[in-house]
Amino acid sequence: MSPRKEITAEQRKEMVSAIREAEQGTSGEIRVHITGRCKEKVLDCAARTFAHIGMHKTVLRNGALIYIALQDKQLAIIGDAGINRVVPAGFWDGIKEQLVERFRDGSACEGICEAIRSVGAQLKVHFPREEKEKNELPDEISFG
Repeated sequence: MSPRKEITAEQRKEMVSAIREAEQGTSGEIRVHITGRCKEKVLDCAARTFAHIGMHKTVLRNGALIYIALQDKQLAIIGDAGINRVVPAGFWDGIKEQLVERFRDGSACEGICEAIRSVGAQLKVHFPREEKEKNELPDEISFG
């Protein structure tokens, strides 16, 4: 089954809402990409997707991607250079571990929304939104 069909319209709506909420008060950008398969190392797939969807094009290089390969049961969370310079060591791993637990207990959508909020909380600390700043990237979930 295609990833787009595995995620309901209601779940997509919840995730987009979480992204919009998490991006309030920050110039940082959060994207979620869901695919079926990742035929190589998950971090390589995530990095390629990061570039493909233009996450490196933010002014402050403060985008974060939650990458999920459903059929392969793999995920990665990566940030751009700007955010990686300021988040604490192990930050991405901590969020990933929480998300894996939510997948295990059957609460994938809730886990993704929690991960989005955790990323957003760090972005707000390090990249507060200034009045002139705008949303640089779409909030929609992308599918591969």
